[in-house]
Amino acid sequence: MKMNESLFDNIIDTAQDCIFWKDKDRRFVGVNQAFLDFYGFESADVLIGKNDEEMGWHSDPEPFKQDELRVLDGESTYKVLGKCEVKGEERDIIASKRPIYRGGEVVGLVGSFIDVTDVIRRENESGARQTMYTIEKLRKYPYFDKLLDEVCLDEVLDHLTGIISRGYIFDYVKSLISLRTPFTFCIVDLDNFKDINDTYGHHAGDVVLMDVARELAIYTDGYGLVGRFGGDELLVVNLRDIEFGDKVVFFKKMYEGKKILRKTLRYDGHNLFVTGTSGCATYPDDSQDYDELFSFIDKTLYQGKNRGRNCYTVYVESEHKHLDVKDMARSAVYTSMYAISQKCEKVEGALNQLNSVLPFLSGKMQISDLFYVDENNIMRTPKGIQVSKDIDDIENLMEDGMYTANSLDDTKNRSPHLYETLKIHGIIAVMIVRVGLADTQFGYLICADMHNHRLWQDDERGIIYYLSKILATSLIQGKE
Repeated sequence: MKMNESLFDNIIDTAQDCIFWKDKDRRFVGVNQAFLDFYGFESADVLIGKNDEEMGWHSDPEPFKQDELRVLDGESTYKVLGKCEVKGEERDIIASKRPIYRGGEVVGLVGSFIDVTDVIRRENESGARQTMYTIEKLRKYPYFDKLLDEVCLDEVLDHLTGIISRGYIFDYVKSLISLRTPFTFCIVDLDNFKDINDTYGHHAGDVVLMDVARELAIYTDGYGLVGRFGGDELLVVNLRDIEFGDKVVFFKKMYEGKKILRKTLRYDGHNLFVTGTSGCATYPDDSQDYDELFSFIDKTLYQGKNRGRNCYTVYVESEHKHLDVKDMARSAVYTSMYAISQKCEKVEGALNQLNSVLPFLSGKMQISDLFYVDENNIMRTPKGIQVSKDIDDIENLMEDGMYTANSLDDTKNRSPHLYETLKIHGIIAVMIVRVGLADTQFGYLICADMHNHRLWQDDERGIIYYLSKILATSLIQGKE
């Protein structure tokens, strides 16, 4: 049977999810029957040509607007929690949106959402937690098939996340080794989880943890199991992906395709950017010993943290076997500052100093490039090459002398001139610090990441702030 317009319309109108599509100005072009039923409309005429703000569905429409602007810029959103007003009642929804292309250009967006209000209310009222594995599903694995003859499912599962609890996931790994079953052992550490708890409350942290655990369990369904190591760390036992290339594909989809990580999660009117740092090693290719295998995934995890987090590392013996986790975990702020000062002392001139420390910062902090913005708002490379004419709106970002961002969304809205320059040069995440001493200001130092939506850490901020003071001192001396 061929797909024609009539058949397509029938499929859309029989879908239970609320589906809508908009033009490039975020105005409704069409909706399905489930959408009309949800809002109580007899016809789509009441909303065609209007946007969300004009319909008055959200007490705070700005986050929804920003989500759609990102989609119209080529991104996609997946399962974002939000709230909307329906017939005078606030309802909880989960929405996903994708851009619509024509001739290679974005001409609109299509989205869908479901109402989860009753589910959330039942969970809040009963204190119920999610359950990701049933007895039938776990009995497919010999270890759990035997175990569930002796203990109940509630004991096997983590109370909060509904995945395998710590003790049983480790025992499962040991059972695989005893049976000589090949598998890849992964660890996932959620980035800046403490900041989410401290800023938005522990329930927000629970929501994030439950979401990532749920999506990981769904992603690995049929070939792997997910367990909770403790706190914000999760473990994945992958029975399918053993070869290096397959492991890379597994992580790429986890970070980019399936939107398990590197995504925005809507919570209580706030956008929580959820990322994680991951590492893995494989039995028996990397090690045939349980303790050594776990030490290897620990090393890959810390290697990822040293690379700036929000990334994955696949164990390679020549690169990781001899790494010392204690050395990697130990704060290296002092040694980094000392190394930077030693390099800067050997050359004169701020740009020469930047050029001398760039290789060190690239290796230590995985910074892609450094740029200096002078008093005339001209942006230059460490070698003095001009890369912009005028980014006079950079000051719009500098409320506290330092600005960090894991994406360019905020930069685009507040400093469009700077945004265009950063985008042209392929920059994804930035740290900007004012270069000056006391009341004397010379310009700005820009640290660029061209690979990841990076979460800048406090120690990294401290190191770059220290470098900015060295540059300011050099510039003052150059004028004397």
